[in-house]
Amino acid sequence: MAQLAKPRSKASSKPTSQEATPAKVTPQPRATRKLKVALLGFGTVGSAVARLLLQDARSPFVLTQVFNRDVKRKKVDWLPDVHWTQNVNEVLSSDVDIVVELVGGVAPAGDWVRKALRAGKSVVTANKLLIAESGPELVQLAQEMGQRIEFGASVAGGIPAIIAIQEGLMADRLQKIEGILNGTCNYILTSMEAKGATFADALAQAQKLGFAEADPRGDIDGYDARAKLVILTQTGLRLQVSSEQILCLPISTIEAIDFLYARELNCTIRQISLAKKEERASGGVKLFAFVRPALVPLTSLIAHVQANRNIVMATGEFAGQIALSGYGAGGDPTAVAVVSDLYAIARRAGARPSASEATSEVPVSVTGELTVPHYLRFVVRDRPGIVAEIAAVLSKYCVGIDALLQKPGYPVDALPFIMTLEPCSSAVLGNALEEIARMDFHVEPPLCLPILME
Repeated sequence: MAQLAKPRSKASSKPTSQEATPAKVTPQPRATRKLKVALLGFGTVGSAVARLLLQDARSPFVLTQVFNRDVKRKKVDWLPDVHWTQNVNEVLSSDVDIVVELVGGVAPAGDWVRKALRAGKSVVTANKLLIAESGPELVQLAQEMGQRIEFGASVAGGIPAIIAIQEGLMADRLQKIEGILNGTCNYILTSMEAKGATFADALAQAQKLGFAEADPRGDIDGYDARAKLVILTQTGLRLQVSSEQILCLPISTIEAIDFLYARELNCTIRQISLAKKEERASGGVKLFAFVRPALVPLTSLIAHVQANRNIVMATGEFAGQIALSGYGAGGDPTAVAVVSDLYAIARRAGARPSASEATSEVPVSVTGELTVPHYLRFVVRDRPGIVAEIAAVLSKYCVGIDALLQKPGYPVDALPFIMTLEPCSSAVLGNALEEIARMDFHVEPPLCLPILME
């Protein structure tokens, strides 16, 4: 039978001549080489990234290279130890560890990112168009090369949406992602709501404040938000989808009067980006996805996102709904996201990316059609029988009218009124509206918005 060891007596507790007294060892700090970082692009975001890296002497990074076209115009004296170049191949053939791509666009930035990965460098990018188009391919290439590509800054600027979804919700199965992904559109719509401004005036103010580009079509037509939604769908819902598959409608059809009527319905109007997956009984996944203006109830978190802020909401099978909100654009918020991606690479230094990061499923179908209540706004030359004619067409398509709203005081030659509809298929309603739009009393095309109930 095993016995417990007996304790030493006091007399034998001292070290014997054969026992050496352990020497006191003072731990020495381990020398860690800083990771060399190169910036491709030194605009608003690039310069903000450089400042963040410069101000923290304890960071594991050192900025060694900056590439920019017409580099003499961009060069600054507060980065004295940096090599400036307008030859991108100097950067890609150098000994930098991480390339930060902030040039934007699909080409030539995509080629540079691929060359950097093949040259054994990890990549951080804020390029939403590139990731939306080639994200899975680039993740796969990074995996093959034993490197990493991080793109948290490509969606919602300073909001850590990608990191939260990829890491914080990794154990969950996400079913839906929705939110406000474009600060320009949200600024315009909330200005119209708060001040009764016209769309044109709200857009002009957004441009004056720098929230909107001189050519704002990428924002107001929904293309910017759509690219971000593609990225969130790929990373969060793990579905392969392209921008062209997602319904995208502009906010320019919204007028100030729509906010007055929306308030009557205890709602407001926002540009909504939504992706929702549904398992089919016959197998495979169906994806509902769109970027479009919609009515949302005032009880929704989305309804209270003001000015140029963003919100990303993810709904999982187990954790339920989480929401992240903040400023989705601008130099400083985006730079925070870029440097956070650098830290993500530093934490995983030497770790080969998991194969699961590059895997995703192709949905059986992608559609922007939902069965929900709808808001219709008509502007007409008033005459008897208009409502009856519209109702007859809706009845023909089995679409029920829920309510009719008409505020007084508008001229009869441009009279606005509202119909709200019972839940119906947006595809069926679209067919009915094509027929209604051909009627001769319209002053402007009818406006149709879904009402997205919680």
